[in-house]
Amino acid sequence: MPLQPTWSDMAIRLALTILAGMIIGFDRGARGHAAGLRTTILVGLAASLSMIQANLLLSVDGKGSTSFIQLDLMRLPLGILTGVGFIGGGTILKKGDLITGVTTAATLWLITVIGLCLGGGQLALGCVGTAIGVVTLSILKWVDVRIPRLHRAALTIGGADVSVIETLPKLIEPLHYHARFQERRRRGDSTNVDYAFEVFWRRPENSRPPVDLLRLLEQHYVIKSFDLTTQNGR
Repeated sequence: MPLQPTWSDMAIRLALTILAGMIIGFDRGARGHAAGLRTTILVGLAASLSMIQANLLLSVDGKGSTSFIQLDLMRLPLGILTGVGFIGGGTILKKGDLITGVTTAATLWLITVIGLCLGGGQLALGCVGTAIGVVTLSILKWVDVRIPRLHRAALTIGGADVSVIETLPKLIEPLHYHARFQERRRRGDSTNVDYAFEVFWRRPENSRPPVDLLRLLEQHYVIKSFDLTTQNGR
């Protein structure tokens, strides 16, 4: 990091920051995710400008002989990282077992660090970080969606007797589904009883919905509800 960057140095840093934000933001926006083109550019620019400002103030760093305060320039980029942490935390949503926005928060954190690198004059490091980020967000997603994951669903069966607790898990096991009995509910003051199960199975994220399971269950029971309770956040 040169002590006094020229205007051309600062222009190159800002241009590379905008380019990095555009590359990562375009990939996110094209896939319909949050933190798209404008967001990543703005976050990266904020980080880059903070580092350029810290760079320009290097010559006045420290504590003067007549001053009772000390200038700590690293507080400026550290404050940017803290602020982005709050923004990233706001993008993560949790509803029951459903969590979304984790990858969006990580993307904002990444583009912030890239902006700090480029704004501080570490151009090669910032470009390498951008390339690795693009590979992770785009190419590795193809691998990620093909990894078998645990899926869960809340199943409620009506119009059955107590034997369903034993027969249902055995019925769906050949299809590689598993069921765990949760509770027995009586509907109001009537004699009608519902049986609640947790159904779980392991398949890749991009696999088909459990249509085969629903068809099998419909042949033997009255399905009151079937709610997916887990989903990988993006």
